[in-house]
Order: sequence, then structure tokens, then C-alpha cells
Amino acid sequence: MACELPSVYGLPLSRFSAAELAREAVTRGIVATISGATVWRWLHQDAIRPWQYRSWIFPRDPDFAAKAGRVLDLYAGVWENAPLGPDDFVLCADEKTSIQARARRHETLPPGPGETARVEHEYQRRGALVYLAAWDVQRAKLFGRCEPRSGIAAFDRLLAQVMAQEPYASARRVFLITDNGSSHRGARCVARWRAQWPTVIPVHLPVHASWLDQVEIYFSVLQRKALTPNDFADLELLAQHILEFQQRYEAIAKPFEWKFTRQDLAALLANLDKSQLAA
Repeated sequence: MACELPSVYGLPLSRFSAAELAREAVTRGIVATISGATVWRWLHQDAIRPWQYRSWIFPRDPDFAAKAGRVLDLYAGVWENAPLGPDDFVLCADEKTSIQARARRHETLPPGPGETARVEHEYQRRGALVYLAAWDVQRAKLFGRCEPRSGIAAFDRLLAQVMAQEPYASARRVFLITDNGSSHRGARCVARWRAQWPTVIPVHLPVHASWLDQVEIYFSVLQRKALTPNDFADLELLAQHILEFQQRYEAIAKPFEWKFTRQDLAALLANLDKSQLAA
């Protein structure tokens, strides 16, 4: 039972808990009586956890392997089977949208002996902003800006911020890895960037592949270390906080130890193909 979905038994549950499994076992006459704790102990011994789940999705881009492979090559310092030169740079860029400033009704209290930090549950929404960032994969260099809204203009301002500085301004090639967000996708985007910055080479990830974008790792760090919990009186303080964290993080940052290779990608896609055939 623990290795089947509740719907198989006609139950209006999304997943089993130990208590629900115990109840259903009794209802179906499998045992006369059993506790949820006993069920949990048995399942724990076999590493079965029906109350947990994770989301996943099949790639739907027919060129997924080719597009993702180009990005993995860049992370390995290769482009079109040739090693990158000292004046080639690889950056990942994206936007973190709808970051709210939540002003707590009562002051956030610090931790103390025997006390955790305490954050008031109720808050007032003081608006939201967008944080755009670019991460230099090889140099652990960060560029970022806060904008009132996302869009083409905001993303282009981030790219202009990067390309106005050395060594990018005089680089031979600047590879810019992005997902397929509406502000930076398609042929028009490529043409617009190449017209303004001829040395920029846009490299778009396949759809549903943001997990291959290294700037998402930085966004995760930002969320955990600087934005959770969230207690900001206004957007100005929120923006200041984000940019100060960016500066602090960059001062100690090192390139991410990226280990996912083309070989790993091939194995993953092969396993997904088997899963689709089995389904």
C-alpha cells in the first residue's frame, strides 16, 4: 500500500501518511489493529517515505540535448570544440521577480539563550521589485540591479552595466547564458544585443532548464541568507539590502564547482526516455 498512490484505493488523499496507512490497513482487514508509529518504523527501515514527493518534468524541447550541451561545454571552458581564450568570458544572467517588502506589524526580535529569533506573522505589503543579476562563471564576479518591473529595457540595462566595465568592454567574446524569459528570448533579442554589443554571444537554454543556469544558485543563496525572513519597511530599504548582500557575497565568492557534464546529461536523458516508454 505504501508504494501505491491513494487513488488506487479510491481514497481522496494526495499522499499517504503513516497514520492514514495504519487506518486503511485496519479498514481493509489487513490487520486487526496497528499504530501509525509502527507503520512509520517499518517504512523507515526500508527507506520508504510515501508522505514525501518531488516535482519533475519531461524535457519538451526536441533540441534539448544540443542546447543544454552548449552550456555545459561553456562551463567546461569549451565552445564549438575549441577551448576558450583568456579574453573570452562566460556569464549567466536572469531576473528574480516579485520580491516583496513586507513590513511586519511588530518588530522582529533577535535570538537569545534558549530563544529563537521571532518574526511577527502579520505584515503590510509595501510593494515589490525585481532583482536582475549576472554571474561571471569563471571569475565569480557579480553584477546586479533592482528595478520596479521586469522587461526588455530593464534586462538591457543590466547587460549595459556589464559591458561598460573591463574586461568585458574589450573582450573578444562575452557568452551570455539565459533562459527563455520574455525579456530576453528569440531572434529579436539576439539581433538587438548584437547590434549594441557585437562581442556578446547569447546562449539560450532549452525550455525547462533553468536548473542549468548558475545564477540560479546565487539567487538561492540570496533567498536563504538575505530575504528569509522578510522584514523591510519599504522598497528602498529592500533594494539597499539586496545590493549590500551582493557586495558582501562577491567579496568572498568563488566559482561554483560545477560537476554536471555532457556525459551526465546523456545519462539523464536516456533514463527519461526509458521512463516515458514505460509510461
